[in-house]
Formats: sequence, C-alpha cells, structure tokens
Amino acid sequence: MQMKCSKKISSLLLCMVLIVAMALFTTGCNGNNSPSAKGTEETAQTEETGLAEEDVQTDNTEQAEEDIQTDDTEQIEENVQSDENAQPDESVQAEGTVLGEGNTKFILTVVDKEGAETQFEIHTDKETVGEALEELELIDGEEGEYGLYVKTVNGITADYDKDGVYWAFYINGEYAQTGIDVTAITEGDNYTLKVE
Repeated sequence: MQMKCSKKISSLLLCMVLIVAMALFTTGCNGNNSPSAKGTEETAQTEETGLAEEDVQTDNTEQAEEDIQTDDTEQIEENVQSDENAQPDESVQAEGTVLGEGNTKFILTVVDKEGAETQFEIHTDKETVGEALEELELIDGEEGEYGLYVKTVNGITADYDKDGVYWAFYINGEYAQTGIDVTAITEGDNYTLKVE
C-alpha cells in the first residue's frame, strides 16, 4: 500500500514538474525571452490592434447611423413644417406629374385660391375631360341639374355654399360653354380648373 501511495506521489510530482517546465518554456525565465513568448506578445499586439480597428469601425458605423438618423429626423421635421400650411390630403399630386395611360394626351392646369398653378399631363382613353379626371381621382363633386358640380380638385376643396368660391372650367384660356363631364377631349387642348 505504501508503494501505491509512493507511485501516486511520484506521478503527481512528475506532473507538477512538467507543468512548471512547460510554463517556463512558454514564457521564458524572465517572461519574454523565448520564441513562444515573443509570438504570444505579437499575437496579443495583433489582437489588440484588431480589436482597436473593430472599435474604430464600430464607432464609425454607429456615428454614420446616428448621422443618417439625424438627417432623416431633420428632413421629416422640415417636411412636417412645410406641410403644416398645405391641405392635409393624401390625394394631392405634384406639379408636372404625368398621370394615366391611354392614347389621348392633354394638359390640365389647376389654379388654387392663392393663384398657385399646378400642371399635369393627362393620358387617357376616356371620351370626356370629366371622365378622365374622375378616373384618376383628380376631381370629385356631386351631380347637379347642369351635370357634375366639381367641389374638389387635386385635394383642394372649393364649395360655393360654404366659402363663396367655386371651380371654374376653362378650355384654352376661354371660359367653357359646357360642363366638364360632357366636354369631349380634344388632343392638344389645355384645360384649366381655377378657384374663383
């Protein structure tokens, strides 16, 4: 039994000696003389450099994302501020918009209460100006004894009963003699709806 204990102690001591020897060989006697220690230091420096580069890249990415978010926020705020004075209607089309599909083309000019003009190029296969504009949801109104009474054009409402103004309809600069819903489209003609 003493022999077994002696062998176990010897094995344990041998393991400890090997561990110490490996530690000395890996780090050197003064901690940096062995080739392994130098390699370890270089590896550590490379890892530190890599981490520093990753930190810089992460910081740059985070800064770029913050800048984009700031720019987006500022743009949204500007849009909201500029839209505060506009009509809150999503159906409003932008100036110069080409709308519709079809073989017949005409120009529609919309003149609001302040005299601001918005021009559209309309493409359609409909027979009348009113049909074409209703199909594109540019106008809305109600049927009256003289045909379609237009109350809303491009999201702007003019109601004579409420505001004392209405949408006047012009063909090539002349006050139209027919209602918008019965005026046949003539290619090349310019049609205007103006608040008066």
